[in-house]
Parts: sequence; C-alpha cells; structure tokens
Amino acid sequence: MLNKDHTKQFVLFSTIGAVGTGGHFLTLILLVEFAGLSAVWATTAGFMVGALINYVLNYHFTFKSDKAHREAMLKFFIVALVGAGMNMLIMYIGVDILVQFYLLVQIAASSVVLLWTFSANKLWTFAEKDTIREIS
Repeated sequence: MLNKDHTKQFVLFSTIGAVGTGGHFLTLILLVEFAGLSAVWATTAGFMVGALINYVLNYHFTFKSDKAHREAMLKFFIVALVGAGMNMLIMYIGVDILVQFYLLVQIAASSVVLLWTFSANKLWTFAEKDTIREIS
C-alpha cells in the first residue's frame, strides 16, 4: 500500500512522465503519419525519446538522487528496456493482431508501462535514497 509520501512521489513521477510521454507521442505520430513507419517501430523510437526526457527529470526531481549517473543511468535504461519490450508487445497485439487504432493502444500501453517503470525505478534504480522534493 502506498503511504502519503509514496503517493506524492507517484504523482510527481506521473507528471514528469507526461512530459516524456509527450515526446514519445510526438515522435510516434510524426514517424507513423509522415515517415510511414509501422506503429510498433515508431513507438519504440518514441519510447526512447521519452525515456531520455524522463531520466533527466526523474533523477533530479522525483527521486532526488545523488547516485552517480553511470550507475543510475544504467539501471534506469535497463528498466526502460523492459518497459520498451512491454510497450512493443502491447502495441503489436493491439495494432497488428487486434487491429485497433494505434493511438488508443498506445494510451493503454503507456498506462501499463507507467506502473512498471515507477515501481522498478523506485525499488531498484533510485533505491539508495528514498526522498522526494517538496512540491510547492
């Protein structure tokens, strides 16, 4: 069960994630609509854009980490790689097998991956220091 601090941290993680998700969706849409790339490959490129944005912001704000970037970034991108695989699988099933609109499937995939990345980053990537900055 999440306590008040964990809830606040999850809200901050989600808010920052919305910025990364914006980069992800923008990349996805541009690659599908203008470059003609398949939704599964376009979402993978978008996921990486979002992951870079999210790493920088979460390192400094959500988890207030003092870990060396070498360690934190490696762990963060291992978590992101698993998330990217989950995202690709959900997109493949939703778009290629169930033939659903790619943006609706991406919303569902992003929701599932959000839960994974928050949990894994909190419990592993940034576990050494479990503090958050006050939101004012």
